[in-house]
Amino acid sequence: MQYMTKYPKTIELMGGIKEKIFVDKKTGVEELHVVVKENVEKIQNILFNEGATKVKFEHKQPFQIGSGFSLKLKKPWEMHIRLFDIKKGMVSIQAEVEISRDYLQHLFSQRTPVIYEIETIMKKYDIEYQVWNNRISKYIHKIFENYKIKISTPDIPVFAWKPMLFMISTVGLMYLWKYIHTV
Repeated sequence: MQYMTKYPKTIELMGGIKEKIFVDKKTGVEELHVVVKENVEKIQNILFNEGATKVKFEHKQPFQIGSGFSLKLKKPWEMHIRLFDIKKGMVSIQAEVEISRDYLQHLFSQRTPVIYEIETIMKKYDIEYQVWNNRISKYIHKIFENYKIKISTPDIPVFAWKPMLFMISTVGLMYLWKYIHTV
């Protein structure tokens, strides 16, 4: 199963300066952030309206506001969204697509940053935004060209871990019952 997306490749910064977004073979494309001048509660409510849920376990990043959000996409994909406090009245939104936490492969699957998916949500709710590049420390003014990114699941099929946990517990209890009644 694959997830297809686009990501900025050639950009123009304020002042007409052209730049390329870096791609590293280990870490992937550099992360861009969608920055909005809204309060955190409003952005959280928008994410909840879109069907996002709070993430229970995650690696929190510096300056992250609370827990992240998980928005289910086409199975087995989900978008992990984090909000960051950058200064009073401004929130930075960082998102990546990965295999859903419902599957065992989430632990070792590929993740890739996304911005167009977040932009679509912001446009739907008429939220003004800008795209920020951390490496350059400037806002992106225009996007000329995009990378086409294809994320694939690992070669082995995705396994939902919750039913597996139920089955293992059931079999374990049966063996425990058998052991207790034979002693």
